[in-house]
Amino acid sequence: MKSNLLALNFFISGFLFAQQIDVVDFKRAAVSVSFQPEMKKVLGEVDYTLEILKSTDSIFLDAVSMEFSQVMLNGNSVDFRNDSKKLWIKHKFKKGKTYDLSFKYKAQPKKALYFIDWEYPDGNKQIWTQGQGKYTSNWLPSIDDMNDKIEFDLSIIFNKNYEVIANGKLIDKQINHSTIIWHYDMQKPMASYLMALAIGRYDKQIEYSESGVPLEMYYYPKDSLKFEPTYRYTKQMFDFMEGEIGVPYPWQNYKQIPVKDFLYAGMENTSATIFSDAFVVNDTAFVDKNYVNVNAHELAHQWFGDLVTETSGTHHWLQEGFATYYALLAEREVFGDNYYYWRLYEYLQELDVQDKSGGSTALLNPKSSSTTFYKKGAWVLHLLREQVGVEAFREAVKYYLNKNAFKNVQTEDFISEVEQVSKQDLSKFVKLWLENKDLNYNLMLESLKQSVFIQEYLMVDCELYTSKCAAYLNSGISDEAKVKIIEQIPNQITSDNFKSPIKVRQAIATSISTIPERLKQDYESLLQDESYVTIEAALMTLWRNFPQKRNNYLNQTKGIVGFHDKNVRMLWLTLALITENFEPENKSEYFKELTNYTSPKYSFDIRQNAFMYLKQIKACNAQCKDNLKQGAKHHNWQFSKFSKSMLEAINSN
Repeated sequence: MKSNLLALNFFISGFLFAQQIDVVDFKRAAVSVSFQPEMKKVLGEVDYTLEILKSTDSIFLDAVSMEFSQVMLNGNSVDFRNDSKKLWIKHKFKKGKTYDLSFKYKAQPKKALYFIDWEYPDGNKQIWTQGQGKYTSNWLPSIDDMNDKIEFDLSIIFNKNYEVIANGKLIDKQINHSTIIWHYDMQKPMASYLMALAIGRYDKQIEYSESGVPLEMYYYPKDSLKFEPTYRYTKQMFDFMEGEIGVPYPWQNYKQIPVKDFLYAGMENTSATIFSDAFVVNDTAFVDKNYVNVNAHELAHQWFGDLVTETSGTHHWLQEGFATYYALLAEREVFGDNYYYWRLYEYLQELDVQDKSGGSTALLNPKSSSTTFYKKGAWVLHLLREQVGVEAFREAVKYYLNKNAFKNVQTEDFISEVEQVSKQDLSKFVKLWLENKDLNYNLMLESLKQSVFIQEYLMVDCELYTSKCAAYLNSGISDEAKVKIIEQIPNQITSDNFKSPIKVRQAIATSISTIPERLKQDYESLLQDESYVTIEAALMTLWRNFPQKRNNYLNQTKGIVGFHDKNVRMLWLTLALITENFEPENKSEYFKELTNYTSPKYSFDIRQNAFMYLKQIKACNAQCKDNLKQGAKHHNWQFSKFSKSMLEAINSN
């Protein structure tokens, strides 16, 4: 009976103190963790220092499906309850007092910490975290509420043959017989969702910013030749960001780590961005798909999101809108004004599509889409900077960050600083752009028309002026305008247009479906372009248009792999299999290679490509289906959804 009453007491306390930030402030956590990768288990010890703000009889830590032992308060055993969601500590806590809470725990997380490839002898074995939202509590007892910021110091015990990276500065490596204990120190507090670690086989290069911040850039040893194009412009953007924001980078160093099968493009963990290894590129891939924007976006978050953090989803644009906007400013520094206005134009078109589908919401609506938070948020900052002026905007941002450093913020905190510096009443601006769900497309377009580049692009209208548009293709107008013309009137393309830069030739490759004989030789030249998008499109279109030359085209592109997802190689293998007289003696090997790419030892983007091509040629055999079943259980929900859908489609036929 007593235990039932205790459980009820804990339940009532949990109900009353679902938000406990006004009751207790967790100050510091000394964390020591080790792993059993084959079992997907975490073993840890944690020592929390906390201050009681209001007297209470219980406090909690968020802890999902964990086992606890040796739970101690100030060195003495303490009553606790573990309900698989929270660790409840029962004690008469006194206001104003500081306590030390320590314990050991075991966890087998189903999310937030991922064990990659440990079941495959030749796999790319990794462990990495993704805690955004409130998921860190799946592998580390912590606080899901982002309003409680904690200084985390992390020690990780692991096999000495692997690199271990985490938040903060590496202050010591204790080398043992078979393991190393890596000690990482954080000097400032952060929200628990920004806790991070990554373990794998990596090399790294270090550059230093103009202000002396170490920029640690990790890569797989096999990708040494891809290091430069992957991390291109990193130092330039870092230096620009510090100068533009006006507040020194707030952490001890900045690390970037690519991982296999990441859930998103990248994640701005404090001082340690983790990103998808799909962005590890060579020089050719850089033209079409590179890491520059993600790099800049996650870097901007180190100030907007990590240094100052939203109080709730209502103010999510203070993180994503700012990171999107400052990434765009950094890219403007690298690629120029035309690029800046072009990207704003693209954002506007995306927002317009959302608006026309009935999906527009206010920027301060916590249920808004990512498109709204990211793209509209960036647009609002562009418009605000226009209204108050560049210098006032910069000064306000600087005051806003310094005033709220290591704290949580709301929209009013930012707007009030802008009003104070600019001496402007922004109530109408807030109502029009933050509280109003309408897009105000025409007002945004008028802002873009400050750019002559955008004016020129908007003037192109091939539906009304077909003959004039054709003439424009050989003029000095922008590549973007030429691409627009090609997409509207592909039948007007001439041999001279093939002398254009890569992006225009790419548009030709992707816009023409039927190749006129007069352009055959010109179109064939696209197979030599330094663009995997162009090569893929050209190979497919040439193969369809000229059956008599299929063997020639396949021989010409035989060794090309393409992007991380092997886009050119996958197409090549598929065409090699279905081209009747092409290397019949090798078809079984080509089929084996294509099928093997569905294996879990490959990244999900590679597997997805292979699955799609095998489905198209109706060749998904038992091995393919088994790998689809495995894919349906994958931790990446998008790939899991794709695998389930394809499996259902194949089984229904």
